[in-house]
Amino acid sequence: MHRCPYRLSLLGAMTFSGLLVVAPAFADETKEALELLPSEVNAARSNPAESVEAEQLQRYQATDLQDVFESSPEVAVAGGAGVAQKLYLRGLEDTLLNISIDGANQPGQTFHHTGRIGIEPELLKRADVQAGTGDATAGPGALGGAIKFVTKDPDDLLREGEQAGALLKSGYFSNGEGYKTSASVFGRFNQDWSALALASYQDQNDYEDGNNDDVLGTGARQKLGYAKLVGKLSDAHTLRLSYEQRTDEGERTQRPQWIASSFNALWPLQTERETWTLNHSFKPTDSELIDIETTVYHTETELQQDARFGLYYGTTRSTGFDLRNTSHVGDHRVTYGVDYRDDRGTLGPAGDRELDSEDGSVTGLYIQDAYQITSKLLLGAGLRYDRYELDDRDEQSFRDDGVSPNVNLRYELTPEVALLASHSRALRGTQVRDAFKMDSSANDPDLKAEKAKTSELGVEYRHAGWELSAKGYVTRIEDAVADPLGRPNLFENVGDLKSKGVLLQSAYHWQRLSLGLSYHHNDTRVDGERLNVYEYNGLGTSIGDTWTTFADYRISDQLSVGWQGRFVESIDSLHTGVGTVSKPGYGVHDLYGEWQALPERLTLKNIFDKEYLDHASNEDFEHIVDYEGVRGSNEPGRELRLGVALRI
Repeated sequence: MHRCPYRLSLLGAMTFSGLLVVAPAFADETKEALELLPSEVNAARSNPAESVEAEQLQRYQATDLQDVFESSPEVAVAGGAGVAQKLYLRGLEDTLLNISIDGANQPGQTFHHTGRIGIEPELLKRADVQAGTGDATAGPGALGGAIKFVTKDPDDLLREGEQAGALLKSGYFSNGEGYKTSASVFGRFNQDWSALALASYQDQNDYEDGNNDDVLGTGARQKLGYAKLVGKLSDAHTLRLSYEQRTDEGERTQRPQWIASSFNALWPLQTERETWTLNHSFKPTDSELIDIETTVYHTETELQQDARFGLYYGTTRSTGFDLRNTSHVGDHRVTYGVDYRDDRGTLGPAGDRELDSEDGSVTGLYIQDAYQITSKLLLGAGLRYDRYELDDRDEQSFRDDGVSPNVNLRYELTPEVALLASHSRALRGTQVRDAFKMDSSANDPDLKAEKAKTSELGVEYRHAGWELSAKGYVTRIEDAVADPLGRPNLFENVGDLKSKGVLLQSAYHWQRLSLGLSYHHNDTRVDGERLNVYEYNGLGTSIGDTWTTFADYRISDQLSVGWQGRFVESIDSLHTGVGTVSKPGYGVHDLYGEWQALPERLTLKNIFDKEYLDHASNEDFEHIVDYEGVRGSNEPGRELRLGVALRI
């Protein structure tokens, strides 16, 4: 699979060549290569992670989680207010994934009607997506996969031979009349130590959809503070220490996942995430047996809403570490280690109620081997053991443990063709619940651990500028846990969750031109019934067949232009427990241009002003009696983004 920062279509060449939008590239912002990157074979897996690179995020001036993954057909992100954005990978909600930022796990959930992933695209060096049940190194509970966000280092911003620098940026968004400003400073104290500090502020009013209607509750004010220190303690030791604080506040609907209505009015809502991360690596140059990586982290997320029920205050906190070593022994590359995480969820105060809280932990031991059996055959095999413990709010205690194996093969049939096969398993025990439901829902005393398994088959082809790949997959999660619609309000094992699908990807590179087209089909069900957002909030949803496309052309060393599209086919009849809903299809086109001679960038989003409801958002239930307002927010209509920068 290629690690190309774009995905896209041969039709794009004709479309964007006649619609040139001049937008300069800030070539010195990062050292990311402009060309599509070659595939990087992960020695631990036959299906390496896909990466979204900083280059793409900058060209399209990404502002939120949805922008980050717009080019990936396997990933869908709900629209509306930024705090309501939930991510779905192969139809499975991010609550079933292992999410990390520079190795710091982000497991908590404060409110089931909001998203739980807050990330600033400005910070990202890349986002690695490992779809399907994770391998032994993916961390605990990676039932549906793992997403690893990697932030920039000072050296990613410094020019060659430069000791210090600064970057001032300002952007304007026509839809919602918003703006964003940021300032970053970076430099080297000496040959071994460097640092980076960044602050940004974004302010945007409610945006308009493709019908020019205001989408209430989507305006926001966002603040970010970030600092990173990088040091080489010796030739073998490298240290990274980072701190991030991100806040989002605005007038939101009481249930931000749904539109404003008579029972879902606007109220002040604020979220804040604070993360400390320490990364240390020890790699002696004279040893093939020692390559130690240590990550220690503390992350805390809080949500505060002053609504009709009074003040709601929910927090999640996680503290943990990951200690691993990689040894090269003959034709084996073995990674083994231990990870631990301690979680706490808290609800309150709301009125005069006391704080509700619960505590959980998970300890894991793992080993993953990559064995180059022959020059053509790579075998990967691994095993992890996890032990979960939870003392919940109702003074119930849960203890779950188990072993999760995985195996994968990569065989180079010819220099151009590789065959892939893998099978992986994962276990997730009872863990800290959604903070909002802590005082209204209970855990079933007989709650069982969730067990996932993923099987994949695939093929890759590379020759003379062509990159083609195809794979089929099936993920099954036994005894999936949810608090389903209706009473009693109880987290219970609701049945077996199954996600199956096909992914096809292609790209062609010729001189200054790159084109690509990808297709993803997914079917996600619980006990045979297709999922929707409303009934099984926290498990997944049904996404129509998705096509993503890209075209990128370098007119000269100074000027390049591009286009990307995302096209989702309709789901005409989605049967639910309260009636049948439909999910209309849509197609969205974006353009960019880069001109290095000028200190500015232009991007045009949704150029045909399409009015649509993203398939990752809550389906439209409003035609069903007594379900007024149960609907996600329409996506933004046409938007011009203009950015200027001053590099010092």
